[in-house]
Amino acid sequence: MPAGFRRVIDAENIGLVWSDQGYYQVTYDARAATRSEAFAAWQAEVEQSRRIEANAPSFDVLGHQPRWDEDVSLRLVVIRVQLEYARHSGHADFLRQAIDGIVGA
Repeated sequence: MPAGFRRVIDAENIGLVWSDQGYYQVTYDARAATRSEAFAAWQAEVEQSRRIEANAPSFDVLGHQPRWDEDVSLRLVVIRVQLEYARHSGHADFLRQAIDGIVGA
C-alpha cells in the first residue's frame, strides 16, 4: 500500500512488486518471495513514501487516484495507508490469538 504515494502523489507508473501482469494474488503466494525479500521490498516503499511526504509543501498536495478517477490529497493517501495497516494488524492479531489463545494482548 505504500506504493500509493508513488502512484497517486508522484504519478509514477509502477507495477506490482511480485507480478508484472498486475495479478494481486501473487502477493499472497508464499513462494513469491522470502521473508527477507518481502521485508526489503516493504522497506524500500516506506522510504519512497517518506521521501514524497517530506518533499511535499503540505498535506493538501493533490495527486490523481485512477481507480476512483478523482484527485485526492496527500492527507487522504496517508490516512488510507494508516487504515490499511490498522486493518492488517488487526488480522495479524486474530491469527496470533488463534495460536496462543491470549485475548487483548
